[in-house]
This record gives sequence, structure tokens and C-alpha cells, in this order.
Amino acid sequence: MSDYSELRKTLQAHLPWHKARVSFLALFLLALIKVKTVNLSELALGFGGFALSESNYKRLQRFFRGFDIDYHEIAQVVVNWMQIPQPWVLSVDRTTWEFGSRCYNILTVGIVHEGVAFPILWWMLKKKGNSNSDERMRLVEELCQLFPDAKIRCLCGDREFVGQSWVRYLLLEPAMPFRLRIRASDKIKRDGNALAAQVVFAHLKPGERQRLKEPCTVWGLSVAVEALRLDDGKLLVVIAPPHDENLVTDYALRWGIETLFGIFKTRGFCLESTHFTEAERLRKLFALLTLALCWSMKMGLFLHQIRPISIKKHGRKVKSIFRLGFDHLRHILLPSTKTTFGKHYNFCPVLRY
Repeated sequence: MSDYSELRKTLQAHLPWHKARVSFLALFLLALIKVKTVNLSELALGFGGFALSESNYKRLQRFFRGFDIDYHEIAQVVVNWMQIPQPWVLSVDRTTWEFGSRCYNILTVGIVHEGVAFPILWWMLKKKGNSNSDERMRLVEELCQLFPDAKIRCLCGDREFVGQSWVRYLLLEPAMPFRLRIRASDKIKRDGNALAAQVVFAHLKPGERQRLKEPCTVWGLSVAVEALRLDDGKLLVVIAPPHDENLVTDYALRWGIETLFGIFKTRGFCLESTHFTEAERLRKLFALLTLALCWSMKMGLFLHQIRPISIKKHGRKVKSIFRLGFDHLRHILLPSTKTTFGKHYNFCPVLRY
């Protein structure tokens, strides 16, 4: 059975799409792995078969122009495929870039697993700049509706995702545990005195951290506060609901969403190479990249179980889980290397386990 037929059969078991749409998805994912870019002209060449590249290009255009994707359905597939255990660490952030006069601004929330934030919701913001509190609240509401029984360990966000109304909302019952980084200039009130965080923690040396024991308020709200002086001298200050522990340690998991954006862009699928100017088409593309991410990560985890990735002296892996899986899939699919070891570690059983 061909790679295409195997993948199509596997995808059909997970997605209740029409067979023609599943066939397209299989061709898209195979082409994406081969050409490493979302540029439609390049993807059309990666479809292979007897059809002309012009025909494949038109097929790609028709899909992104006319097919409606159920994004909640994609989110459920992500969770089921990756078997992400609870409680979840959520990471929220934006990715932006400009193409000509067009600015792309995607607000994303993902579940951090194996060092990567797997997207479950992504909104196309129709503006430049930061998200506002109302947009974040509606994002969390949609998340809770999508996974009403999910246990959340914490929601992590950087200094963009702060503010009184936003934190007050997260503290409301039922509360959403959070780890949010505040600015060094934000005021922390203790014993009736309000001082900037950079003053409160001015004594910390690189590598030192401190958790404030006494009750603290930020923006008039009672929170826990912990700080770490980074190696470059900058101050990392994290707030959380009162009495929560491990603020800085949990916040460090937020980096999974930066890893995600790196994979979607220069380190993987070259999202910036798209020429889409319509937000909904880009949102569809984001969904397909999410499935490609899951496929690559599943393969990487499978290979890592067979032969663990070596660890360098500084404690980091020689190669990331994603890169291991992504490179192996390309090794299987590219004609010059397909017969080398593709038959040993085929990709479809990996998607099923």
C-alpha cells in the first residue's frame, strides 16, 4: 500500500470528513513534509502523482477558498492523538509577521506537552498590537466550553497578558489557575507600601529567586509573587493566585508556545512563506499545520522510545523530539532515501498508537 493510501486510511479513522477532503489532507501533509513550506506553488509540486502541478495548485486554492473546517473538531483530534495527560499547562501568546502591507496577528492558546504547546484555539486578530482583556476572556470561555471537564494546572502568559480586569477574571470562581509575568515597573503593595517590582527584588543576584511570604496585592488584587534574577540580569516576576506554589518553575513551561511558533515558522513549516491575505484561509492553514505538528511529534516520541535522544553536557537534547520525527518522516517520504529504513518505522502505526 502506498504512503498516500496508508495515511488516508489512518486519517479517516480520526476525522469525520468526506473521503475527498481526507484524500486532500493526506496529500497536503505528505507534500508539506517533503517541501518544508506552505507556499502553495511548492506544495503543488510535492503532491506528486500524474496530475499537473497547475491542477494541484488549483485544488489547493479550492480547499482554502471553499472548505469549512470545524476548529473544535481539530482541537479534539489534537488531544486524542497526543494523549495529553491532565492536569494541563496552557500557554497563551501571539505570533505576528507582516507580508507587504498586511499584518498577520494570531492569538493562540496551546497545551504544553513534551516541550511544545499544541494549539487548541487560535484567533485571527483584525488589528496590530496586543490582545485586550475582553479578547482573552472570550478565548478562555471558548476553551472551557470546548473542554468543560478538563483539569487545568495553570495558564501561563508573558507581560502582554496582564492587567487588573484580566487577572480579576481569572480569580473569579470557578478560578483559572495562572502564572503571569508582570513588568519590573509594576507596583507590588505590601504592608501598606507600594513599590515597583524592580525595587522589591533589587537585591537578587543572577540565578537567585525569592517568593514573597506576606500578603501582596498587584493592581488591587491579592496574589502570590515570586521573582528570579535571570543570567542576563533581567528580572522575571511572576504572579499567581494566593497560596499557589512553584510560580517561576511553572511559568518556565510557557516557552512551549515559543517552540510552537518556531516550528510553524523558520524551524519547520515556513508559515511566513504563505501569500494568503484573507484571515480565514490562514486560520485553515494553521489547522493543517497543527495536524502536521502532531504527526511529526508522534513519530519523534516513537523513535525516542526506541533509541533515546542523546543529552549534551549542558543538559539539552542533541535534537528536539519534533526535529527527530520530522526528519525521519522526510527520510521515509523523499524518493532518494525512502528504501533505506522507511519500512522499519512506518508512520501509520505511530499515528494509531
